[in-house]
Amino acid sequence: MDSRFDLTIRNGRIVTDTEIIDGDVGIRDGCIAAIGPELPAGLRDIDAAKKWVLPGGIDSHCHVEQLSGMGMMCADDFYSATVSAAFGGTTTIIPFAAQHRGMKIPDVVKDYSERARTKAVIDYGFHLILANPDDDTMTRDLPEAIRGGISSLKIYMTYDRLKLEDIQFLDVLELAREHNALVMVHAENNDIIKWLAKRLIERGHTAPKFHAVAHDPLAEAEATNRAITFSRLVDTPILIVHVSGGDTVGLIRSARTLGAHILAESCPQYLFLTAGDLDRLGLEGAKFCCSPPPRDAQAQEAIWDGFSDGTLATYSSDHAPYRFDATGKLPKGDQTTFKDMANGVPGLELRMPLLFSEGFLAGRIDIHEFVRLTASNHADLYGLSPRKGRITVGADADIAVWNPARETRITYSDLHDQVGYTPYEGRVVKGWPEIVISRGRIVIEDQQLHVERGSGQYLQRGAPRLSWPEKKAPLHGQGSFIKSAMAAAKGD
Repeated sequence: MDSRFDLTIRNGRIVTDTEIIDGDVGIRDGCIAAIGPELPAGLRDIDAAKKWVLPGGIDSHCHVEQLSGMGMMCADDFYSATVSAAFGGTTTIIPFAAQHRGMKIPDVVKDYSERARTKAVIDYGFHLILANPDDDTMTRDLPEAIRGGISSLKIYMTYDRLKLEDIQFLDVLELAREHNALVMVHAENNDIIKWLAKRLIERGHTAPKFHAVAHDPLAEAEATNRAITFSRLVDTPILIVHVSGGDTVGLIRSARTLGAHILAESCPQYLFLTAGDLDRLGLEGAKFCCSPPPRDAQAQEAIWDGFSDGTLATYSSDHAPYRFDATGKLPKGDQTTFKDMANGVPGLELRMPLLFSEGFLAGRIDIHEFVRLTASNHADLYGLSPRKGRITVGADADIAVWNPARETRITYSDLHDQVGYTPYEGRVVKGWPEIVISRGRIVIEDQQLHVERGSGQYLQRGAPRLSWPEKKAPLHGQGSFIKSAMAAAKGD
């Protein structure tokens, strides 16, 4: 029996949870078999001298081959999305299987599973978008999906066709508590946004820049505060997705300091874009419209601070790819208003290079924080540990070899999604993942794809692995409903 490694990565700077090791990684049968200096030769050796050897990224918030609440289909299918992700150093994605009104969860899961199975080139799981919490969904279909490995779901507090009422939100939290699932929340106040948008359009303010006006930061802050309250009442952890600015970061930080079980993420658009990008000639600003919208420089600093102090646990792309035409951003041509256009920006491929350049190399975060924000925290929160997210013996060999000296001027023609543009056009980044490995397979090398369509694997996920800061002060109301119910039961 040949005991050599299938692949050895040599002479790299290997980042583990706790240290940086100058040495080698030995890979056998798709897993990491050894880490250390001067490992034996592999059937193939990769020289990673002067390179960073990092875990393959996990993007736990992206929209792929998904019909939006407005009825618009994403530009990327599971092939183009996973190829694009891989070129950017990501080796696992967790997109959404989206339930719309009247749809049954088993049908939704079957549909998305079949699309991904035949197209994905890297590994993937699913979250459920829950929009139809009827009796069958809540008593049978959702618990079965969670037991089957879809251990996270997303609910909306905005969008008329997707939003849940507060009482439904509470029902979902109770179910998630019972079945040990993580609830992701799009937190914006729907009525604030509708009220502002109506008045803007009545006054002729229809340009893309008014999207940012309608989605006032207070709409996000109010909904976040309400979601935190619900989480405390039912004593169920939640994760606030795509946090955009200071008010919301402050609310989450305060709640966590007091002991509330609140998690949060943010995204590239809130670090590298501003509301000013929406104010471009004609309808060009539509390319930068997402919900919540980018804010300003002060909001960007608040997001950086949130990453630095752990208030924000994950950095995801929220890749929502819509073309700049009638299929996405311009459904009514030059008569399109900010209320008509599809919300979302592309970001799968550039998520990690942007943070590596402007976060790690610029000195805002260290290399361990980069790994936590792009990989290991995602694995913990979404039930993929210890298989994914870390360079450790026994884990899947999901690895990216980064050249920190490589400078790249971003241009859409060099990217691999199907959107047709990038909001980061012309930006120069330093550092790039030159070799990307998934389960021991070389996926990307020499700027070429080396695996077949459909070669990615579905990931059945376990329960979230959660940890919390030590409570600094009494948090009145945490789990008050649950505690009251238990006390009442004992009284019986």
